[in-house]
Amino acid sequence: MPGCDADPSVLAWAARYTRNPGLFEKSLRRALPRLTYIQQVAEQYDVPGEFVLLPWVESRYRPARGRKHDAAGMWQIMPVTARAMGLRVDRHYDGRLDIPAATHAVMKLLQQYHDRFHDWRVADYAYNAGEFKIRRLIRHHGTPADKPAIPDLPVRSVTREHLTQLLAIACVIREPARFQVSLPRLPEAEHLAQAAVTHSITVAHAAKLAGMSETALRQLNPAFRGNRLDARSVPYLMLPAKHASEFEDAMLADAASPATTEHDGGKPAGGGGTHVVSSGESLWQIAREYSTSVTRLQELNDLRQGQAIQPGQVLKLDDID
Repeated sequence: MPGCDADPSVLAWAARYTRNPGLFEKSLRRALPRLTYIQQVAEQYDVPGEFVLLPWVESRYRPARGRKHDAAGMWQIMPVTARAMGLRVDRHYDGRLDIPAATHAVMKLLQQYHDRFHDWRVADYAYNAGEFKIRRLIRHHGTPADKPAIPDLPVRSVTREHLTQLLAIACVIREPARFQVSLPRLPEAEHLAQAAVTHSITVAHAAKLAGMSETALRQLNPAFRGNRLDARSVPYLMLPAKHASEFEDAMLADAASPATTEHDGGKPAGGGGTHVVSSGESLWQIAREYSTSVTRLQELNDLRQGQAIQPGQVLKLDDID
């Protein structure tokens, strides 16, 4: 795709990104595990390296949680787009925030855009504005020429700027010395890897098996909501390579234990345990998750009819089969 000097606006945005070199390098270092993983997937689809940097433009690689009808995830995917891409979104799981699922879906989509438009710049326009809108514009105005670098289609300014920003961050990565920044490197042990979840456990217990904090594990796996990982719907976790192997070994030992329990909360094998209420959860949702009734939960926890539960509240699950 076009380089640093293709358009003055590209250089302007590149300078803006690197105005504070230390802050830029810190932001890039924080994004590097996700960025490196995306690069591996992009290569599988023959998508240009510039699109590895697309989440920088969208979210700075942050797994942003959107409200019900808003865009979400580092790719900022709308709910209707997620359905078209085959990403599952429900109260237990949001595929837009799942690093492998969303990344493969986006790369497949970009590849489809290029197959249709034969121009990666226009593929970026389609990602921002929607395929049908760009198809309509090309039908009326024709396929854009190679120059100018920012295609001269009558798109909204936000769509034009989206491509400009993508080319700008690619410009910085291509010529870091030009902007007085250094690119960080990611040690092999910090590369993200998929670790198989072989049996259902709580998030807290999973973090313990992986040898990392629950907060760190959730940051890499924000798609999975609640306190429990159901192996039937959560076949893997994304973990740094050094923790992934540790987690899989510990999972095998955990499964082999005759008294496998989940001391960190959730529903243990054989009954007992607790559930920590998450923000927005209702008693009905929790009852459904553990295949019990609201009445039974109220009895176990001395809750009055209609009494609200609060985030952080610990509910007993004793004797629930």
